[in-house]
Amino acid sequence: MELLRNAVRPYAWGSRTTIAELLGKPVPAPHPEAELWMGAHPGDPSHLARTDVSLIGCIEADPERQLGAENAARWGNRLPFLLKILAVDEPLSLQAHPSAAQAADGYAREEKLGIARDASERNYPDPTAKPELVCALTEFHALAGFRDPHRTVALLDAVRTPSLSPYIDLLSDQADSDGLRALFTTWITLPQTSLESLLPDLFEACVRHMKEHGEFTLECQTVLELGERYPGDAGVLAALLLNRLVLGPGEAIYLPAGNLHAYLHGTGVEILANSDNILRGGLTPKHVDVPELLRVLDFRCGDMPVTTGDHDGELRTYRTDAAEFELSRIEWPDDDRAEVAMSSGRPQIVVCTEGAVTVRGDSGEVALARGHSIWVPAADPELKVRPDGTGRAQIFIATVGVESPAHDTL
Repeated sequence: MELLRNAVRPYAWGSRTTIAELLGKPVPAPHPEAELWMGAHPGDPSHLARTDVSLIGCIEADPERQLGAENAARWGNRLPFLLKILAVDEPLSLQAHPSAAQAADGYAREEKLGIARDASERNYPDPTAKPELVCALTEFHALAGFRDPHRTVALLDAVRTPSLSPYIDLLSDQADSDGLRALFTTWITLPQTSLESLLPDLFEACVRHMKEHGEFTLECQTVLELGERYPGDAGVLAALLLNRLVLGPGEAIYLPAGNLHAYLHGTGVEILANSDNILRGGLTPKHVDVPELLRVLDFRCGDMPVTTGDHDGELRTYRTDAAEFELSRIEWPDDDRAEVAMSSGRPQIVVCTEGAVTVRGDSGEVALARGHSIWVPAADPELKVRPDGTGRAQIFIATVGVESPAHDTL
């Protein structure tokens, strides 16, 4: 086991307090801090605190010990997941991620075109899928997955204006995935002049609905906030089609390939495949490629599943079909000092998000304070974790997935 030194990514949508507080640093931070990265991503790998060797270098030096022989062979001697703490103060872009087959195809096309892998217009900097799961640490707000179209028609009827009516009728006449595809495609490709006449009417209707304390007040509030932050952006209209979620601590959503989503506000633990492939659809100044986004989007619709995980003793595991990762959580209430045994035989990153714990394994013992994390190689499979007993404690355990994926992987 090794304590990790992790990178903080300073994206503009981040918080100046959340990650700084988590790491015990001065608050507020000088700049927004959006993500704490834990893993072996080439862009910002974790380092072993004792030796300052990067986790990438550590794995490459002895992949079978670090990953296990089966995982080393399957993933080409690389750690297939990245673990993050997200601190979302402002909305992220509206986005979706490709399947492995789509990523491989897109990567090959862009390589053939000679687009630099770090170019701003590059959609596929690598040929791998990017499923992800986010678990709330605080109340966490998100847009994710296309809402049942009948409910969307009800929302649109509640804010109906003359300029909106043709679009409402389009979905009402075909309230299914094909109708959603037609309406989304129409909205996302509207000329700017059309958007600039349609959006003000929508905003006035949303204000009226909120004053009347209507059923869709939260959705209207979100549209107004997005419209103020991204004036004239077609992604504001697209937000009307998505499930508006409020996750409580410990609740999680899984975002497979093709799921359109945007995180809005809150703090969470995110685990994702170790990939940078993002197709954006709006709510961002970054590159938006609408035709490519439409190529990967999944227009299946309905309520977005929210999970609190499956109990396995004291361990709560958020199971998905992703082969790249699995996320688990252990929580101890106030004054509980019960020791919990964990067996894996797979590589793990353990991060403490509340309180303090002691982790014991074959290779020794590590005290883990809030905001700190450790790397546990596959060769050190037996762990025992005990909180210090001074208050509530919580850890998250990230590891490689174990089951065959429903989505295709490389």
